[in-house]
Amino acid sequence: MLVKWIRCTVVDRRGFERGQRKWAGLPGEPGFRGQGGGWSRRRPDVAHVVAFWESRAFYDSFMARSHDRLAAAQVGTFKDAQVKLFEYRFDVKTGFEPRFTDSDLLRIALCRVHEERVEHFTLMQEKVWNPAMAGSPGMIRGMFGEAPEQEFLILSMWRAAAEHGKYRTERIERLALRAQTEADIAALSGDIVDLEPSWTV
Repeated sequence: MLVKWIRCTVVDRRGFERGQRKWAGLPGEPGFRGQGGGWSRRRPDVAHVVAFWESRAFYDSFMARSHDRLAAAQVGTFKDAQVKLFEYRFDVKTGFEPRFTDSDLLRIALCRVHEERVEHFTLMQEKVWNPAMAGSPGMIRGMFGEAPEQEFLILSMWRAAAEHGKYRTERIERLALRAQTEADIAALSGDIVDLEPSWTV
């Protein structure tokens, strides 16, 4: 499965949201699996969208054929767009599927990992972080994806902000020490996103 992450700074919120509804045409596209997104909790003008495709071939075909027509409605409503593609590697918790309807919050973590630490980082994700997240009340599902240049995407969906907040305060520091996260990661960025139900496709 291919995962596309888009982050942009919105300059015309109403126009952007109107354009976002045009993506409702995606389910007719071969290989499309799901899309959702919303507004950053930290920066109200920043929007995140995550889309899932069965494979790179299906995604490339969509980009060549229909993408520009659907995207036209949002031209001029945002700036500073960042787009990255990741290959799905494994679930965080079990049974990941690209559904957004049962969660309110999306946590996005982007990690660039030192080349010689990639194997260790991936192993710690499976053995330390995944069980901790999976055991947290309110964590619904998640996934771990990989891009070239030792970049990784960790997505987790949560029922509510309060439940994600509890997981953060109680456990993150302890887990980071155990997983030696600081030694693995060259750069870390991320965001917490309030999902917008009307953006879910």
